[in-house]
Amino acid sequence: MKNLLDKTFGITESGSTIKTEIIAGLTTFFAMCYIVLVNPTQIAGDGNPQIWNSVFVGGIIAAVIGTLLMAFLARLPFAQAAGMGLNSFFFVCFVLTAMTAGEDPVEGYQAGLVIIFVSGIIFMLLSATGLRHKIATALPECLKKAIPAGIGLFIALLGLKAAGIIVADRYTLVSLADLTQWSIAAPALAAFLGIILIAVLSKFNVKGSIILGILGTTLFYYLFTWSAPAWDPTPIGETFRDFGEIGITAVFQGESWVNAFSTEYIGGVFSAILLIITFCLVDMFDTVGTLYGAAAEANMMDENGNPIRMEKAMLCDSIATLTGAVLGTSTITTFVESSAGVAAGGRTGLTSLVTAMCFAVCLFLSPVANIIPGVATAPALVFVGVLMLKNFSKVDMNDMRSAVPAFLTLVMMPLTYSIANGIGIGAISYVLISLFTGKYSKDDIIITVIAALFAVRFALVFTGTYPVYAF
Repeated sequence: MKNLLDKTFGITESGSTIKTEIIAGLTTFFAMCYIVLVNPTQIAGDGNPQIWNSVFVGGIIAAVIGTLLMAFLARLPFAQAAGMGLNSFFFVCFVLTAMTAGEDPVEGYQAGLVIIFVSGIIFMLLSATGLRHKIATALPECLKKAIPAGIGLFIALLGLKAAGIIVADRYTLVSLADLTQWSIAAPALAAFLGIILIAVLSKFNVKGSIILGILGTTLFYYLFTWSAPAWDPTPIGETFRDFGEIGITAVFQGESWVNAFSTEYIGGVFSAILLIITFCLVDMFDTVGTLYGAAAEANMMDENGNPIRMEKAMLCDSIATLTGAVLGTSTITTFVESSAGVAAGGRTGLTSLVTAMCFAVCLFLSPVANIIPGVATAPALVFVGVLMLKNFSKVDMNDMRSAVPAFLTLVMMPLTYSIANGIGIGAISYVLISLFTGKYSKDDIIITVIAALFAVRFALVFTGTYPVYAF
């Protein structure tokens, strides 16, 4: 077995050992296993149990498949799962939009899976031809840095809202919750302490700090509310049933395809096209950024300064996204938490194999997952938002051509409750500033096409052709 593993993954050749690879795989898993709970909670929104169950199963299976692809096809120590921010974006664009329009949120969820499926096909075509990497690297650096930072602010806002720490206010838009009522203050306090707990554990480099923070918040919640968790052994069967009924069947239903391009659920054909482009762009930045960062840390770069087997890694990512849509979850992407396993010594696909096996075990833990209150995942969202904001520090704030588009991208995502709006407004402002300052060049053609598409979309919203809530 030892020789087989060594031959399959090239462990000795990479300067690693089987023991090191196993430890690295476990490290990666504990660094990112919070997604098992956060992903279904984000996509289900206010707790639609059918959607939650479907995404719980589909998300885990997609993570297993995507990570196995990294293990055997790319032979790299990187793991994949549903992307943070993208799952929140999925909820706002499809599930929340359906509810706002008075439609069935399950049908909105299924229509969204069709959009992800189409974007997965585009991912695969772009990856197979090498165009995906060229498009991602051709975009302005300021927007590459601002987009993940803006997503960080967006999901942090969602986390604070889910915790009940901030609430809507008709005078100031948002405000601090009424903490004089213990029923409101208790979960908010539990979530706040959870954020502090994750920060402290991370400061001491404790592996799995986020999942420990979720568990800690759960404990605080039950202590502060003086309630006991209800143990229900039946959800495993219900979870797989919902997965089979509304998740895995969605992209094979004609009705889902009709809804995906309808005005009621998405906002029309043009909105659907822009949503596909937006999911493509965000996933490009996530994957390229993660690959470069983790590969550089592991000294796994080629002579041109690019990650080794990068094209295969991006192909794995596109196949996983396509698979995830079929299985009922939002865009699958390469997780930045893979860097934790790399830092622990992971250098080969065996690291990914171990991580995938750990995810597979989680399939049968839905009764345990149901004990976790919704507020317990809020600290994870806020902390991941903190981590994603560090990208913004690399923006050149002395150059207004970079600073203004980056800033608009950053703030418009949380303020308009849309990742797409942030990208669109940032892209349009970058092109206009470049034109009026004489800095426009042929390298800006791609961002100009993107800006033009968003400009048309905003014009359609302005004229009332499409409802603003749909995008």
